[in-house]
Amino acid sequence: MATQQTPLGLLATDSLLSSEDRDMRDTVRKALDRSVRPHLAEWFEAGSVPARELMRQFGDLGLLGMHLDGYGCAGTSATAYGLACMELEAADSGIRSLVSVQGSLAMFAIWRWGSEDQKLQWLPQMAAGELIGCFGLTEPDFGSNPGGMRTFARRDGDDWVLNGTKMWITNGSVADVAIVWAATDDGIRGFIVPTDAPGFSAPGIKGKLSLRASVTSELVFDDVRLPSSALLPEARGLSGPLSCLNEARFGIAFGALGAARDCLEVTIAYVGDRQMFDRPLAAYQITQTKLADMTVELGKGMLLALHLGRLKDAHAVRPEQISIGKLNNTREAIAIARECRTLLGANGITLAYSVMRHANNLESVLTYEGTSEVHQLVIGQALTGISAFR
Repeated sequence: MATQQTPLGLLATDSLLSSEDRDMRDTVRKALDRSVRPHLAEWFEAGSVPARELMRQFGDLGLLGMHLDGYGCAGTSATAYGLACMELEAADSGIRSLVSVQGSLAMFAIWRWGSEDQKLQWLPQMAAGELIGCFGLTEPDFGSNPGGMRTFARRDGDDWVLNGTKMWITNGSVADVAIVWAATDDGIRGFIVPTDAPGFSAPGIKGKLSLRASVTSELVFDDVRLPSSALLPEARGLSGPLSCLNEARFGIAFGALGAARDCLEVTIAYVGDRQMFDRPLAAYQITQTKLADMTVELGKGMLLALHLGRLKDAHAVRPEQISIGKLNNTREAIAIARECRTLLGANGITLAYSVMRHANNLESVLTYEGTSEVHQLVIGQALTGISAFR
């Protein structure tokens, strides 16, 4: 028999990583194996997750805002952050969302668009996992068209008064602070909203069939009064929230591959053990062709993600390039998860194996942080110079 190789080992992608990046990835993987993976089926079935406990653990590991500099953040490479997202999502997409919303959305918004006082007030505690953040952009009627948002902040003397609703907000009901984007008479602006402010509420969203090991909430603002110091001074218009989304999408380009990799590894082990007509399922040609095709797509996605990581580390990555990564890697990851399920047969629909859990989660990953159609139009606009959004 030939020597058995892992799906990514076949392309020797580790040879493209620095020792520091590999060490960070391995540290995250070991920590998840120890304290997260044993509980995932239980959390998914219960539709709950110990977000505060996990956030403190991830803060101790230096994962929160890890690719940001200063203010208690680790200041790692973008590639190291991507690899951490891959390991987090190889465990569960909800776990990666917990970390990426904290670091790439809430913390990045303050780090990039906030004042020095705001950075000093919030970022060190968020990096340590002592405070949890969420990011309020999407509304019940405005997802792919955030510019149509109805949440509005009006001036009242030196204060701002915030009214409106946000929807599908990860970490919302456990957050200590929300980064909220609202229309104003001066265009779209960002606000730092403590969740204990009078008039703020965050009812949880129940009945989810995806991202069950994750907190998802609505945010409601009923005359929430904020001081002028709550305004993110450097953010004006949609460029503020969209820059944060690009940070999160970069992590997803790596993260989705983690879910796909885990599906493949679980499936390869399963078909090696499962007997079919007195032979292991792995010995059949149709099984091997499926495994080969999925491994090719996983490898191509990994090479794309690493290329984006190199571009980002060189401060040269463009939004349309990140759209390519998010579009391709989520699309291929969900296809891999679905194909792996077929090889596991009826066993594939149970929580005894991670495959169906990943497939369900990837249904959300496919559409959040920009649907596939949105990313296709971003890429199309880059190719033609013509916007087809309207």
